[in-house]
Amino acid sequence: MNKYTGSSFDDFLEESGVLEDVSAKAHKRLLTLQLEDIMQKDNITKSRLAGKLHTSRSQLNRILDPENTATVGKQLNISFA
Repeated sequence: MNKYTGSSFDDFLEESGVLEDVSAKAHKRLLTLQLEDIMQKDNITKSRLAGKLHTSRSQLNRILDPENTATVGKQLNISFA
């Protein structure tokens, strides 16, 4: 173990009080990138995906917006097959 190693970046973010927000944005961005890759590979438009999800395209845009990390008190589980 390196005796000169300090705290982790997560520790720094936690001490700064932004770990939860930064983590939420990172997870949201990763989800968005993965979903956009799948949509492009399978030639699925946002309108078509919104229809399959029984929602509007504007709602889908909010879901895919990495800056929109508002919570609604629910846990979201997503898997790509």
